[in-house]
Amino acid sequence: MSPAAEPAGAEASSSKRKRPASLWELYWAFNRLALQGFGGVLAVAQRELVERLGWLSQEEFLESLAVAQVLPGPNVVNLSLMIGDRFFGVRGAFAALAGMMLLPCVLMLSMAALYGQFATHPVVGNALRGMGAVSAGLILATGVKLAPSLPSNPMGRWWAWGLAGLTILAIAVLRLPLPWVLACLGPLGMWAAWRRLKA
Repeated sequence: MSPAAEPAGAEASSSKRKRPASLWELYWAFNRLALQGFGGVLAVAQRELVERLGWLSQEEFLESLAVAQVLPGPNVVNLSLMIGDRFFGVRGAFAALAGMMLLPCVLMLSMAALYGQFATHPVVGNALRGMGAVSAGLILATGVKLAPSLPSNPMGRWWAWGLAGLTILAIAVLRLPLPWVLACLGPLGMWAAWRRLKA
């Protein structure tokens, strides 16, 4: 959503919040974010955008992430496009996307070429398995950090925790495909939020 399209209340709250001074600052912020994201950028994105830079509140980050997860494509790429657009319109979306993709893409191609040479080495296999555990830990830590903002969700504390629990049950325990979980629990969450906002 571009700044012109933001509602008046959101505009007032975002005017108190810091914002990138230029497209270059936006580009370098997402570049730094992407280069730190070994095994997943989501944890780094929350720390950089909310805690370090202060461009978004915890609630704004959660709302943007929820939309990014429903759209096709990688979540953090979608998030970069939305945040870039929020501050500088289409130019900002492209600057944030370039920051997310340009240098990391060059590094990935280089690493892929190196991996092709050393893939059969046992140290490489063990290192990659270790990075998988680190990635899972980062995602879990981000979930714990974001949990305190659930009570301020328009649905209310119990609906938010209930839907979070159902999602964990459906994906981690029942191993249901993500599209089915989104198709079932997404409309339920939207209905709960709409009902509370209407009241």
